[in-house]
Amino acid sequence: MAIDLAPLWNHAQPALSEQRFRQALATATGDDALILQTQIARTYGIRRDFAEAQKILKSVAEPIKQASFEARAHYALELGRTYASATHSPESQTETAKATARAAWQDALEAARAGQLDGLAIDAIHMFAFIDTAPLDQLKWAQQALAISTTSSQSAAKKWEASIRNNLGMALHGLGRFEDALAEFKKALAIREQGANAGAIRVAHWMVAWTLRALKRHDESLAIQLRLEQECAAAGEPDPYVFEELEILYRAKGDEARAIHYAQLQKTGAKQQ
Repeated sequence: MAIDLAPLWNHAQPALSEQRFRQALATATGDDALILQTQIARTYGIRRDFAEAQKILKSVAEPIKQASFEARAHYALELGRTYASATHSPESQTETAKATARAAWQDALEAARAGQLDGLAIDAIHMFAFIDTAPLDQLKWAQQALAISTTSSQSAAKKWEASIRNNLGMALHGLGRFEDALAEFKKALAIREQGANAGAIRVAHWMVAWTLRALKRHDESLAIQLRLEQECAAAGEPDPYVFEELEILYRAKGDEARAIHYAQLQKTGAKQQ
């Protein structure tokens, strides 16, 4: 395995991540240097500067051809992400852009499989869902990724399980299979609760509550969302998605005053007084 990227990444602060990658690049050689440059490109993609990201990737396109499977997988992953990702605007997602992204991610998947790099294989598979947005397609990709994560002995693959189960739950929810979705969200929550990321744990609880509402189990959903409201307030991070669910839930219960209260909080972002 090449350089460990995890300690250098802070996806919420791509500029800081870029700084760390450049510091590491100053003394890196070979595949490590190539991989670091792919990650610098990714920081620009997160900041929606796709032209700069592609410029950086173009600068390493030739040496990548002779590099390890790991470096080639990273390169192809990031190249695809410059054409399609969560940070792209809907109007940018033309058929040409999606086809280019798909080809790059297929290259990434093949390199990852050839190098027996399960975590990178999962990364490539999960990216296909950004261009194949129908629930059945999303279900297919999530199931493929989960099969690797749950059978792999590699920690890089195992750490994906909570995210994959969340994606699987989303696909099932989109198909109206709410009981199945709830089961996956609960599994994702159990994994998240083994970690220390409070924000991720709150999101996992929100997904459970959201699905309970879809099942018309309003009281159970309400209890979770009210607790999340308090936890978010204590963390100084009021969540408009929690307010939105509380508005919907109180309206379903016929409490129009409380529904209006939470509708207003969505607009202002204010904490409940």
